[in-house]
This record gives sequence, structure tokens and C-alpha cells, in this order.
Amino acid sequence: MGADAAAEFDEFYRGTVHRVVHLVYATTGDLSLAQECAQEAYARAWTQWRSVSAMRDPLAWVRTVARRLAVSQWRHHRARDRAYARHGAASAVPAPTPDRVAVLEALGRLSEPVREALALHYLADLSVEQVADETGSPVGTVKARLRRGRHQLGALLSPEDGGALPDPQEVDRG
Repeated sequence: MGADAAAEFDEFYRGTVHRVVHLVYATTGDLSLAQECAQEAYARAWTQWRSVSAMRDPLAWVRTVARRLAVSQWRHHRARDRAYARHGAASAVPAPTPDRVAVLEALGRLSEPVREALALHYLADLSVEQVADETGSPVGTVKARLRRGRHQLGALLSPEDGGALPDPQEVDRG
């Protein structure tokens, strides 16, 4: 879109956004929802500005989109509330154990390809062949990454050497 269309949209936005937010706020009673829905409506208007600006009343289009988004959110929240009433809220998630924290920190120090191979193989329970297919890597490369990852995790999690491992930038990315 050209600079003229951008300037036209900017003027339209600045001149009308407060009215749309206030309308949705008045209908929902939720200011953050009103702001979110108005922003989304204007974003959609911008992507279709050629056709929206040619309408008899572009503001009516934006108001309608914002109100529909708010109703959709309201329905979503209402369905969630009904599910909570029926099944109860989700149980509290326990704090991570020190072991879990240590493993996650160690995984974060591995190169991305090695970490991805370990996660797909051990956490997603994929075979070596499936990991190779999903990552677009040869089977031999996946095997090497798994072997390297096991070795590096062992070094990081070993209490004897304090988890000394070279900087991930220095580790072979293969």
C-alpha cells in the first residue's frame, strides 16, 4: 500500500479508535478486552484497507468486527467458566524439583540440534528414524547427536566436575 493509504488509515485510526474502545468497553465492562478487540479490528481493517476504505461507513465495519471479537471472547470465557464449574479448576502444578531445574538448565546449554534430537527421542518417544524424518537429518547424524547429547548431559549433571562443559558456541553444532 502506498503512503497516501497509510496516511489515510492513520488518520482514520487516530480519529476513531477511542470511540470503538469505549463502545466495546460499555458492552463488555472489560477495558483490556475492549482495547484488545479494538486493536485486532483495526489490524484487520488495515490488511483490507482498500476494500474497507471504499465502504460507505468504514467505522461501522471496524465497530462490528470489534464487537464480534468481544462476543467471541466472552463466549470462550463463559465456556471455560462452565467447564470449571463442571470439572473444577485445574489442579495446581507443583513447583519444579531441583533435578528438573538442573536438567532443563543443562539442556539449555546444548546446541539446538542436539537438544532437539534428545527431546524428540526421549520426551516425544520418537524412534531415531522418526527423529531423522522430522528434522530432515540423516539417521547417522541423529545417532551422533543423541550420543553427543547423552555425553554432554552426563558431564553437565555430574556432581564430580561441577558440570563443566565448553560454551555451546564451541561445541560442534552437527
